[in-house]
Amino acid sequence: MKVSTTRRTVLKGIGAAITAPAILTHTRAYAANPKIKVGFVSPQTGPLAGFGEADDYVLKGVQSALSGGVENNGKTYDIEIIVKDTQSNPNRAAEVAADLILGDEVDLIVAASTPETTNPVADQAEVNEVPCITTDCPWQPYFFGRNGNPAEGFEYTYHFFWGLEDVIGNFLALWDSAGVAKKVAGVFPNDADGNAWGDAELGLPKPLKAAGYDLIDPGRYQPMNDDFSSFISAFKEAGCEIVTGNMIPPDFATFWSQCAQQDFNPKVVTIGKALLFPSVIESLGDRGEGLTSEIWWSPSHPYSSSLTQQNAKALADGYTAETGRPWTQPIGFKHALFEVMRDVVSRAEDLEDPAAIVSAIASTNMSTIVGSVDWSNGPVKNVTKTPLVAGQWQKQGDAMELVITNNELAPEIPVGGELKLIG
Repeated sequence: MKVSTTRRTVLKGIGAAITAPAILTHTRAYAANPKIKVGFVSPQTGPLAGFGEADDYVLKGVQSALSGGVENNGKTYDIEIIVKDTQSNPNRAAEVAADLILGDEVDLIVAASTPETTNPVADQAEVNEVPCITTDCPWQPYFFGRNGNPAEGFEYTYHFFWGLEDVIGNFLALWDSAGVAKKVAGVFPNDADGNAWGDAELGLPKPLKAAGYDLIDPGRYQPMNDDFSSFISAFKEAGCEIVTGNMIPPDFATFWSQCAQQDFNPKVVTIGKALLFPSVIESLGDRGEGLTSEIWWSPSHPYSSSLTQQNAKALADGYTAETGRPWTQPIGFKHALFEVMRDVVSRAEDLEDPAAIVSAIASTNMSTIVGSVDWSNGPVKNVTKTPLVAGQWQKQGDAMELVITNNELAPEIPVGGELKLIG
């Protein structure tokens, strides 16, 4: 693929990136198939590593499914996937994206897991005119966090996931069913996610107030905080029975431990990001039971892969069988990224032309392991939404299971149990 002059213009401040090993999906010494290079960016180490825990498993399945190449206009194209780890650092995410674009000269970038990954990667792709597909970040921090204009959108960068309106709707449905006092403790970090969730206009405050809930928000804390005493004191004084927010796992672990130390015992705790992962819940011991979170994907989701024809349960069970670990939500969305990538590569009119690849992305209308991906019906240009439900970590035998307890916003996804109050 030819590299344009614009594409060689890197954002200021980007240093040399550390090159990660390439992962080849297909190699045939006797064949001279043209090759499409795809960059994959994800946090596989650092505080956000839970999001990348299943990357190796997903990539192995994708590589197998793509081993015969992808047909486009009568030709077979081999797919080379080049993997980069952000180390949970947005600056590093920008660096590796620049390296993929300028060093590896990828034809397409896919990236996932929180605004700390999606935004810097998409910004690099946009300025260098490289098609980019991202997921696993609420669309508001992705779109508005990049200074997106709803009237114009972006040219090269596209995103699929749910939005804050969906997580708010699910949280409210969860809390309404709990029958507890409508006093909500808000714990929001000073990062892209926390600022979006706590935003007075676009975040939780307005809809919670409209639904009759009183949100106690002491302000933003710095990530990797080691003292939440002032927050907990404010929540106790206000009589909060619900806790919500968006935290990385280490911060929630600190906060939840200090809640016990200071005798703050809420009846419902619904936290985004930190409570997604079985490893985090396991690390909390008995205090992990009863915690609640949004659920973007599970073995119960009634969808199948266009790439492997596996249903959600088979994909999740395969991970457990191979690793001995419980399924984790990002499995579905990482897999779906490559479903969409394959579909785009198969349909693009000219794989040598970035504009043709972008056109194929924009016209995507397909069913994936996480539901429909169709950019013609998004809330804003470049964004399309996937379904969201909510649930609770409940003891099932000796293990904790994330059980769907509310599907009000996505009734096609079955409920697996009822919400139980903590304590």
